[in-house]
Amino acid sequence: MKQQLPAKFLTVAREDGGIAIVMMTRPEKRNALSLEFMRELIDAFTEIGGEKQTRVVILAGEGPAFSAGHDLRELQCSDAARLREIFDTCVELMQCIQRIPQPVIAEVATIATAAGCQLVATCDLAIASEEAKFATPGVRIGLFCTTPMVALTRSVGRKRAMEMLLTGDFIDARTAADWGLINRAVPAERLRAETLALARRLASAGGQVVGLGKQAFYVQIDLAQQQAYGYAKEVMTVNAMGEDAREGMSAFLDRRPPKWH
Repeated sequence: MKQQLPAKFLTVAREDGGIAIVMMTRPEKRNALSLEFMRELIDAFTEIGGEKQTRVVILAGEGPAFSAGHDLRELQCSDAARLREIFDTCVELMQCIQRIPQPVIAEVATIATAAGCQLVATCDLAIASEEAKFATPGVRIGLFCTTPMVALTRSVGRKRAMEMLLTGDFIDARTAADWGLINRAVPAERLRAETLALARRLASAGGQVVGLGKQAFYVQIDLAQQQAYGYAKEVMTVNAMGEDAREGMSAFLDRRPPKWH
């Protein structure tokens, strides 16, 4: 694998088949999301988002935590403008992950807490080790996990999100899978292999169609049903007229592999 985009707190490596692996490399701070770190992640995802050859992104964390959330040392200030800058940047990061056309898979080997749990909930898909744990423990230190709550609620629903937010307790990987925070939990020794296998399945589809579908998913998810159908039918009309749709349908009817444009 070849490393790209040298940065202070992350590396980007490439796998065959158009897969990029973004590795958070601040293990001594449990991959805490400092302002500088979040900006590096935004830059990395933005650059990857413009790469036609990259079809899928894996986000992983080095060391004892996938991410422990915000860097609390930065939050111990009374400067409202500075705090808004930090939280604005966090929101920008989450929106960037969902805005780029490539599916982003969170690969969680250890723990993900607070804004780190928000990262997992934000990614399009997530696979975790059976040893992984998840929590939004801000209530225990006097700082409610309000921004993580946005992504968490949309993943696990109201009652389960409230339980996590109000207690701050950890849930294990199997519970996270059952609740919908992650797609599945796998043995630790199989985590990278299972994540890559999923990434390769996603990469086998037409990149333009996947990007279109991902964008449409996040637009329709918060619309009322009638509005969602109105939007979705227009997107599907445009999609059906595209080269990849015509090729895919022809290939299916001809019983041959498609050749994506």
